[in-house]
Amino acid sequence: MRVKPLFVIISTLSLFLAVVLIYPSPPVTPSKSSDSTSAKSDIWSVQRIVEWRPCKWWLQSHLTPLPAKSNGFIRVDCYGGLNQMRRDFCDGVGIARLLNATLVLPKFEVAAYWNESSSGFSDVFDADYFITQMNGFVNVVKELPPEISSKEPHRVDCSKRKGQFDYIESVLPSLLKYHYVSITPAMSQRRDRYPKYAKAALCQACYRALKLTESLEKKANKLLEAIPKPFLSLHLRFEPDMVAYSQCQYSGLSPTSMKALEAARGDDRKPWTGEAARIWRNRGKCPLTPNETAFILQALSIPKNTNIYLAAGDGLMEIEGLTSIYSNVVTKSALLSGEDFETMHGNTKAALDYYVSINSDSYMATYFGNMDKMVAAMRAFEGLYKTLFLSRRAFAEFTSRGLEGKLLMEALWKAHKDDFIKGRGSALSDCFCEFKL
Repeated sequence: MRVKPLFVIISTLSLFLAVVLIYPSPPVTPSKSSDSTSAKSDIWSVQRIVEWRPCKWWLQSHLTPLPAKSNGFIRVDCYGGLNQMRRDFCDGVGIARLLNATLVLPKFEVAAYWNESSSGFSDVFDADYFITQMNGFVNVVKELPPEISSKEPHRVDCSKRKGQFDYIESVLPSLLKYHYVSITPAMSQRRDRYPKYAKAALCQACYRALKLTESLEKKANKLLEAIPKPFLSLHLRFEPDMVAYSQCQYSGLSPTSMKALEAARGDDRKPWTGEAARIWRNRGKCPLTPNETAFILQALSIPKNTNIYLAAGDGLMEIEGLTSIYSNVVTKSALLSGEDFETMHGNTKAALDYYVSINSDSYMATYFGNMDKMVAAMRAFEGLYKTLFLSRRAFAEFTSRGLEGKLLMEALWKAHKDDFIKGRGSALSDCFCEFKL
């Protein structure tokens, strides 16, 4: 009785082996390398292990009450482009709280290259919204009281000091003496020495309280709605003054670009040559050309039919290097009416680029300037993590080793993948904390 089941099992196994021998399995196709650019999804599909988020101590902390009496008034004098002025102003808010001063809304002193007159804070940002959002963080006034308004502030020059500038030692005595001072924050300041209530004021100002005026935001929304969706905002820097300032040498530029570049260089911005030029480039000091940018985008498997909004200044050189590969590129000047665009000043254009970039589906930058830092931080604040800075240094190092074609693409993929996974350079350390996923 027990032999029959065993016979059935043996018969079944014999039949199975016969089928396998008669119909062999197809040959196994070798798996493609995980680093092959033709076999993978784009860079955004890579799983991150680190994100930057607003620190809890800032968002959820109980505010240290403001002292009953202010030590005086501080006006922050801001110079340069819009995002540089915004950076300086945010620093100034932290300084005002540090020194227990009342903040006077600043006048923006626009750099000469913007070709526009100076504008007030209220011409760019919603002053009433700012004052409301800063309640409890720092005292803010639009106008000075009558007994002080007729006076010019005592100027404390701290913008070019060497070493770590200490505001308590160097600015507070003047504030107590004159009761109204003006400053431009020092680049070398040590924010890590600020008490948390001063840091919180800076963070609140930069990421919660600065809102564009209603008219500017209306223009920005009009532009945003006109951009085909989804889209990548690309901050590409290859204007003549930018390239001239870098002191980098480029071969193969068009005669038109060379003429514009020579005019921007003048006599004091001659490019590096020889070994010095090689070292300078390998340190990542040279702006990526539009063609190099397109190559890196391909290395990151960004599809060629991607909608790209070009966040760039006027006079961008060699743009055909990008548009010949990525044809769905749109600009402010093409999307806005000619009359509307022609009447815009440089600060207005910069504000539009900033607004569109923080609201884009993804953001990439070929530089790590003031706008890029602000955009990356605001995107992190909003929980938008498709943000990446293209590495000039990696591109220079790999090409100096002779890498090209597929090997160069694979090396660039790995370098940028590591940056994206670890969230490198995606937020400002003062107000954001690293979260491991």
